[in-house]
Amino acid sequence: SLMGLDPAAAPEYAHSIRLDGDIILGGLFPVHSRGDRGTPCGELKKEKGIHRLEAMMFAIDLINKDPELLPNITLGARILDTCSRDTYALEQSLTFVQALIERDGSDVRCANGDPPIFTKPDKIVGVIGAAASSVSIMVANILRLFKIPQISYASTAPELSDNTRYDFFSRVVPPDSYQAQAMMDIVTAMEWNYVSTLASEGNYGESGVEAFIQISRETGGVCIAQSLKIPREPRPGEFDKIIRRLLETSNARAVIMFANEDDIRRVLDAAKRNNQTGHFLWVGSDSWGSKISPVVGQERVAEGAITILPKRASVDAFDRYFRSRSLSNNRRNVWFAEFWEENFNCKLGMHGKRPGSLKKCTGLEKVGRDSSYEQEGKVQFVMDAVYAMAHALHRMHRELCYGYPGLCPRMANIDGKELLSHIRAVNFNGSASTPVVFNENGDAPGRYDIFQYQNTNRSTAEYRVIGSWTNKLHLRVEAMRWKSGDPSLPPSVCSIPCRTGERKKVVKGVPCCWHCERCEGYHYQVQIQFTCELCPYEMRPDTNRTGCVPIPIIKLEWHSPWAVVPVFISMLGIIATSFVIVTFVRYNDTPIVRASGREMSYVLLTGIFLCYAITFLMIATPDVGVCSFRRIFLGLGMCFSYAALLTKTNRIHRIFEQGKKSVTAPRFISPASQLVITFSLISVQLLGVFVWFAVDPPHTVVDYGEQRTQDPLAARGVLKCDISDLSLICSLGYSILLMVTCTVYAIKTRGVPETFNEAKPIGFTMYTTCIIWLAFIPIFFGTSQSAERMYIQTTTLTISLSLSASVSLGMLYMPKVYIILFHPEQNVPKRKRKIIKKKHIIYMHHTTHTHPERLKLNTTEYEIFMYNIYVLHCVTSLE
Repeated sequence: SLMGLDPAAAPEYAHSIRLDGDIILGGLFPVHSRGDRGTPCGELKKEKGIHRLEAMMFAIDLINKDPELLPNITLGARILDTCSRDTYALEQSLTFVQALIERDGSDVRCANGDPPIFTKPDKIVGVIGAAASSVSIMVANILRLFKIPQISYASTAPELSDNTRYDFFSRVVPPDSYQAQAMMDIVTAMEWNYVSTLASEGNYGESGVEAFIQISRETGGVCIAQSLKIPREPRPGEFDKIIRRLLETSNARAVIMFANEDDIRRVLDAAKRNNQTGHFLWVGSDSWGSKISPVVGQERVAEGAITILPKRASVDAFDRYFRSRSLSNNRRNVWFAEFWEENFNCKLGMHGKRPGSLKKCTGLEKVGRDSSYEQEGKVQFVMDAVYAMAHALHRMHRELCYGYPGLCPRMANIDGKELLSHIRAVNFNGSASTPVVFNENGDAPGRYDIFQYQNTNRSTAEYRVIGSWTNKLHLRVEAMRWKSGDPSLPPSVCSIPCRTGERKKVVKGVPCCWHCERCEGYHYQVQIQFTCELCPYEMRPDTNRTGCVPIPIIKLEWHSPWAVVPVFISMLGIIATSFVIVTFVRYNDTPIVRASGREMSYVLLTGIFLCYAITFLMIATPDVGVCSFRRIFLGLGMCFSYAALLTKTNRIHRIFEQGKKSVTAPRFISPASQLVITFSLISVQLLGVFVWFAVDPPHTVVDYGEQRTQDPLAARGVLKCDISDLSLICSLGYSILLMVTCTVYAIKTRGVPETFNEAKPIGFTMYTTCIIWLAFIPIFFGTSQSAERMYIQTTTLTISLSLSASVSLGMLYMPKVYIILFHPEQNVPKRKRKIIKKKHIIYMHHTTHTHPERLKLNTTEYEIFMYNIYVLHCVTSLE
C-alpha cells in the first residue's frame, strides 16, 4: 500500500485519520513541523495542527447532525499530515487520487491461480487544505489532474488566484494581493510615499511583496526604496546587515514586512541592537498580526507597528467541543495521544513519545483546566471550508437527486468539475456569521482588521484595533499612538512636498524623490507640479504662484505729482491767457492793441490757450472721446500759435524785401489776407488729423509692456490712447515744421528797426521755443525704456507745451498788457511824422538802387530810410 495507508507499516508519523461516510472529504493539516536533518517531520503543532484538524472533524459532526444540510447523507473524512513540507505533502496526497488510478492486475496471480483481490480505496470528492501556500501549490498541481476540488483555510499566496493554473483551487481566506492592497491603502492614508519592503524567502513572503510592488506600480504615488529578502537559512550577522541596508535609505522609515514570525522577531532584535528604536515604522502582514511571540522582550522597538490580520472570530461551540475531548472519547484522532503528552507535559506509559523523567499522564487531565488553551485563529476558516464543501454538495444533490433521501445513483460518482461550479456558487453565513462567497478565481473577499502595537502605560504594551479593510480602508487615525507622543503622522517620504509656487524636478527613475525649484518671473506652477508655465501676457502669477491673476491697470491720476505740476502750470497759463484776452478785448481800439494786429493776436492767443488746455486732455482718463480730442488738439494749439507767428514774420520779411526792390507795397499784407494764410496753414493740420481718423479710428489700449518689471508684483498695465510715439511726433511734426520755418524768418527779419511790428520779441520767442523743443525730444525718447515712461513722457510733453506757450505769452503780450494797464500815457497815437514828398522818395529810391554811394548813408540811416518808405505806403496798416 501507499505510504500512510497502513499505520503499522508506515513510519512513526505517517498516520491518517479515517472517518467513514457516504461522501469522503480529504483533509491536509500541518500536524507536525518540518523535520531536521533529512527527517520529514518534526515536533507536533498543537494549535496549527491539532486545533485545525479537530475543527474539520467537529464541522463534519455538525453537518451530519444537521437535518437540513445533506439529509440522510453522511460525510466522512481522510485527514493526512503534511508535516509543513510541500514534497512530503505531495507524497501523502497521492492517497486522495488512489481510487482514480486504474490498476493493471493482469500480471498478478495468487498462489492458487485466482486473480488478486484489491481493497477498494476511498474515493475522495474534495480536499480541505492545505495550510502553507507552498504545500497548497504542490498539491493543487496533482488534484487538478484528477479534477478534485480543493478549498484551503489558510493559503494566501496571490499565485493561487491564477484560475488557469489552479482552476480547482478555492479558499475561504483572502489572498495576499488583497492584504497587499490593504497595506498600500494604509501607506497612502499615512501619506508615506517612500517605503522599503522586507520578505522572508519563500512563496508567502516573496509573492506578498511582489503583489505590494505591483500595486505600487499600478497606482503610483508610492516608491520602493529597497526590496530586501531574508534567506531561509540566515548566516550570522544577516539581520544586522539588513538593518544597515535599510538605513542606507533612512528617509524610507516605513518597512513593509511579509515575513514569518521568527524572522520578524530577529529583525526587531537587530534594530534594537543597532540603537534604531523609534526609527522604523513597521507595517506587518498577517504573519505578524496580533501575535505576542515576535514582540516579547522588545516592546519598545516594536512600538507603533501597524499589523494586519484577516477578520476572524472565535467559534464558541468549538471551544466547548475541544475542552470536552479526552483520550477516551477521541480515539478517532490518531495524533491525540501525542497532543495529550505535549499539552500536559506528561508521558503515556511505555509507548509514549516523550521519554525521560516526566510525570505519567493520568488520562483525567482536562484541556483548558490543566493547561492553557486559546482557540487557534484559523479554526473559523477550517469550519467554513468544510461547510462550503457541504453546501456545494447539498446544491448538487438538490439538482441531481430532486429531493431523493440519501445518495441517488446520479451522485454515486460525483463529477469534480460539476462540484467545482457548485462550490464557486455558494453563499452562506459561516461559523463566525460572516458571508462565505467565492469570486471567479475562487478567492474569498478581503476582510481585515488593522492593529497597532501600542504602549498603554509604562509597563504594558498591547495590540489595539485601529481600523478595518473591506474592499476599502476604514482607518481611525486619532486612535493611533507613536513613540514620541506627537499626534502628527511620522513621515516616510523621500522629499518633502514643494511649497506653493515651486516645481518638482524629479530625480531620474525615482518619481517620489525630487528637488524643488521656484517658479520665477511671470511663471506659475501648473497643477501637475512638474512644470512652470508662463502666464498670459495680460496676467501675472498670484502670490502663491499656483495660478494667474490679471495685472492691475493704472493711468495717470490727477493727484499724482507727475500730474499736479503740469496742471498747476497749465492753470496759471490759462488764467494769464484769459487775462490777456480780456485786456485786449477791453482795450481793443487803443493804439498798442491795433498796432499788434488784433486779428492775428487773437489767433495766437487762441493757440496759446489750447497749448495750456491740452494738459487736461493728456491727464484725463482715456476713453474714445478723450482719445479723439487728444488727436485733434494735441498739435492744434501749437499749429495755431506758429501759423500766426509764421504769417507775421513772413509778412515783415516780404515788406522789407519788397521795399528794397520797389516803392510798391507787397501783396497779401492786409489783416484779412493774414487770416486766410493762417487758417490755410491750420487746415493742413486738421486735414492730416481727419485722414488719421479715417485710417485708424481712435480707441484705448492697455499697454502691459511699458511697466512689465522683473518683479511681477510691480507689473502694471497702462491704460492709454492708441497714440504711439511715432504718431505723436507726426502729429506735432507739422507744428514743429511751422516753428522751424518761423524761426528762420525771425532770423531773417532780425535786422529791422527794434520797434517794428514785434520783430525782435518774435525772434527771441522762437529761439527760446526751439531750445525748449530741442530739450523735449531727448527727454521724451530717452525715457522710452523707463518703468515711469508714461508719467515722464506725459509730464514732459505737457510742460513743454505750457512752457512754449508761456514764452510766447510772456515775450509778446505781457509787455503790452503792462503798458496798457500801468502806463496808459504811452498808449496814445504818435505825432504825425513829416510826410516826405513823393518825388523825393522816388528819387532817393531810384538813386539807392542805381548809385547808392550818392546818398552817403550808413547802414542805420539806410534802415531808417527804408522804414520811411514803408511808412509812406503802409501807415494805415501800421496804425
